[in-house]
Amino acid sequence: MAETIEHSAPMESLELGPDTSLLIVDDDGPFLRRLARAMESRGFAVEVAESVAEGIAQSKARPPKYAVVDLRLGDGNGLDVIEAIRRSREDTRVIVLTGYGNIATAVTAVKLGAVDYLSKPADADDVYAALTQRPGEKADVPENPMSADRVRWEHIQRVYEMCERNVSETARRLNMHRRTLQRILAKRAPK
Repeated sequence: MAETIEHSAPMESLELGPDTSLLIVDDDGPFLRRLARAMESRGFAVEVAESVAEGIAQSKARPPKYAVVDLRLGDGNGLDVIEAIRRSREDTRVIVLTGYGNIATAVTAVKLGAVDYLSKPADADDVYAALTQRPGEKADVPENPMSADRVRWEHIQRVYEMCERNVSETARRLNMHRRTLQRILAKRAPK
C-alpha cells in the first residue's frame, strides 16, 4: 500500500478550481500522511483528521470543497462525517474509502452525497481520479479486480468487525466452524 500512494498523476482530468481545500479523514496514520502528501503534490490544500470527532469539527470550522472519508474509524462511522460536511457545504465532492466494502454501505454513502466509493488499498491516482471525475462520467473498470478469495476474506473480516471481533458469534453468523474461522483469521489476506 505504501508504494502505491506516491504515484504522481497528471492534472489533466479536471481543473480543481479556485477552492482546492481537501479534508482527509482516516484513522490509519501512516496511510493518512502518505495520501495527504500525494494529494498536496497534485495541487490540493490538505487538512487531515484521524477521528469522526475531528472530521466533524473540521468540516464545521472550514467546510472543504473535496473530502476523502474512511468509512470505519476508531470512534465511529465515517458516514457521520459525510452528514456533517453536507450540512456545512452542499457542493463538496466526497469520496468514501473503506477496507470493508459492501453494497449496503456504498448505497448509504451515495445517498448521503458521496460521489464515489473506493476499496482500500486505493492509491493516490484512484483517489485523484474519483475526486476530479466529471458528473455523469463513468469510472474505468479496475485493471486488477479482487480475486474471489480476497472478496471472501473481506466479507469474513467485515462480519468479524460487525461482531466486535467475537470469533464464536462471527462463526455462527457465517455458518462455519469456529476453528475454521480462527485459521482463516490467522492467515494473511489473499491477493
